[in-house]
Amino acid sequence: MTGDIAHLGHVEMLTDKFEESLDFFTRIYGLKLSGMEGDSAYLRAWDDYEYHSLKLTAAATTGVGHIGYRAASPEALERRIAAIEASGYTTHGWVDGDAGHGRAYSFEDPFGHRFEIYWDTVKAPAEGDEKPALKNWASAFTGAVPRRIDHVNLLGEDATAFGRFVEATLGSRLTEYIQLDNGRRGGVWYTCNNKTYDLVCSEERGGGTGRLHHVTYATDQREDILRAADIFLQNGVHIETGPHKHAIQGSFFLYVWEPAGNRVELANAGARLLLQPDWEPIGWTEADRKKGQAWGLKTIETFHTHGTPPVVKD
Repeated sequence: MTGDIAHLGHVEMLTDKFEESLDFFTRIYGLKLSGMEGDSAYLRAWDDYEYHSLKLTAAATTGVGHIGYRAASPEALERRIAAIEASGYTTHGWVDGDAGHGRAYSFEDPFGHRFEIYWDTVKAPAEGDEKPALKNWASAFTGAVPRRIDHVNLLGEDATAFGRFVEATLGSRLTEYIQLDNGRRGGVWYTCNNKTYDLVCSEERGGGTGRLHHVTYATDQREDILRAADIFLQNGVHIETGPHKHAIQGSFFLYVWEPAGNRVELANAGARLLLQPDWEPIGWTEADRKKGQAWGLKTIETFHTHGTPPVVKD
């Protein structure tokens, strides 16, 4: 791990039901609206320090527009760009920033997911109604469930190839993985800092390419997720699976589909951090995964096949 990347900054999510999706993320899911620009809404959790961690963009389809990472310094950004350009992966060069950050360097993985790395950023509003009661909060605490963005899970046809991409471009390290009986990897979990993971690739089983599996926000405690389940139920949100505890990475989870069909998660990892400098990646076999989640809940079929955008069947 190089240390050149500070953290996952934001995810751009596409929606073909913009008004319904925006209502979900603000009124029900509990994100704050930092502002609007063009066809996009810029959203954040109450303790995200940047202007936005979710860019919600009106589009003709669903899925992911791009994934943004903040570099650890201007010098670190230049080092990463040099590594990306030497890696042989597709690059798009410098792109103008948006409402939440300055210019960024754009590139993509083997499956068409776009990434960008930036340094100059815009801080979350912290004046007026957004002024926090405690100086070490990013903005006012409003009782919303999500505290910060946690990770993004992408779908790819070859998780091992995705891992090579992440290591070469972001300098992240592998923490856990699924080893299938056929010799392929069913999923890989990567981190760029001392969180246990911030980026995941699950093997695509739905016949698509370049799709989104889910975006996840972290909560303070498990009870927040239990309360959220009742809020989702009350508002007619499709609860896909959970609340329960993952075996891999050990987080307490709840998965739902927002109105356009994008999967989103609330998760709580407790105090789990990756502090061991000589950590060896944990491998999970196919037999391990058939046991289900940590307490035995079986993984439902849609979790393996549903992604966005949906695959059009002939």
